[in-house]
Amino acid sequence: MLSNAFLIAIKEIRRNILRSILTILGIVIGVASVIGMVMIGDGTTANVKDSITKLGTNMLTLRVGQERRGHRSDNSAKSFKIDDINAIKNEIRNIKAVAAENSSNVNLIYSNKSYTSSIIGTDNDYFTIRDWDLSSGRYFEQNELNSGKSSCILGSTIVKQLFNGLNPVGERMRLKNFSCNVIGVLESKGASTFGRDQDEIVIVPLTMLQRKIQGNKDVKSILISINDSKNIKSAKKDITLLMQERRKIKVGESDNFHIRDTEDLLSTMTSTTKMLTYLLGSIAAISLLVGGIGIMNIMLVSVTERTKEIGTRLAIGAMENEVLLQFLVEAIVLSTLGGIIGIILGIGIGYTSVLFMELPFIINHKIILISFIFSTLIGVIFGYFPARKAARLNPIDALRYE
Repeated sequence: MLSNAFLIAIKEIRRNILRSILTILGIVIGVASVIGMVMIGDGTTANVKDSITKLGTNMLTLRVGQERRGHRSDNSAKSFKIDDINAIKNEIRNIKAVAAENSSNVNLIYSNKSYTSSIIGTDNDYFTIRDWDLSSGRYFEQNELNSGKSSCILGSTIVKQLFNGLNPVGERMRLKNFSCNVIGVLESKGASTFGRDQDEIVIVPLTMLQRKIQGNKDVKSILISINDSKNIKSAKKDITLLMQERRKIKVGESDNFHIRDTEDLLSTMTSTTKMLTYLLGSIAAISLLVGGIGIMNIMLVSVTERTKEIGTRLAIGAMENEVLLQFLVEAIVLSTLGGIIGIILGIGIGYTSVLFMELPFIINHKIILISFIFSTLIGVIFGYFPARKAARLNPIDALRYE
């Protein structure tokens, strides 16, 4: 009985092919929109995760002052010292690497070219924390770090701007008003989640930055890498207690420092993008309901057009449930066909969009399955009323219908 109803449904769909295409168009657009939107959202989420991961592995950032609204820091509190870094290394468990991060903007000059960029004063632990390898050259030697020798490692953007992309290792360039020997070039990391070019950077020994640019021994922020993500919370707590002790903060007083956690940042950013993804997907899903209404409308028209056929079938012995099944199957076939076409179109739209936006291509099998099931349910829900109407026709009245 079911196979016979399916064959009749296919026959009726083929008989009115243009009307069938227009009928399923709403379902096609709805499913394609949902899948396309979710693919773009998933690609954006993956891109955000990748960008935040590039900031460093299991990284904590210890900064001076209380954290203000918008993640800005209050720099009015006293700065950290090198002894604070040594204390963290020696007294906190599960630490992989610790490095100072002092930054300043300086004018760079090479030959007849100049460029203003961010300069970071730190040591070799910085590269471990940031998961940053060299494309050429070497890291700082210990005597360079201790003496504050004028050595520097460049980001790829600086190399492009000042050296036309040529290998600058061994060359000398000017930083502000002093000369610096280029000893290495960093691999490219591209833009961060917040749009900043991470490769627009010059890294120098901390001692050099303090002596020749800052004029003091202050440390503005400390980067800390934890050996395992499961130890981040305990390490964060231990560091807080250590800094409270070293900075002589009494019970009840507010901390004059704060710690940022990349895991917290990652969680916040990804939850935001996921929420936006499902919001856009939900909006797109409204067109599925519109498509369902279209199916119900066409099925009602079909019942009216085929009234005599229905009356004849009922008159020769067809049961009500057989007539109901026939029209219900026809509605389900229409909606399911629309769902399949919508899935194919949605994947195509999603792929083209993420390719254009330079996002990762991720197929969300869960949302594809949900879209398919939902499109089929649309056929069941919106096809039932017309099918019930057909099944309850009076055979005599149906045969008299003109």
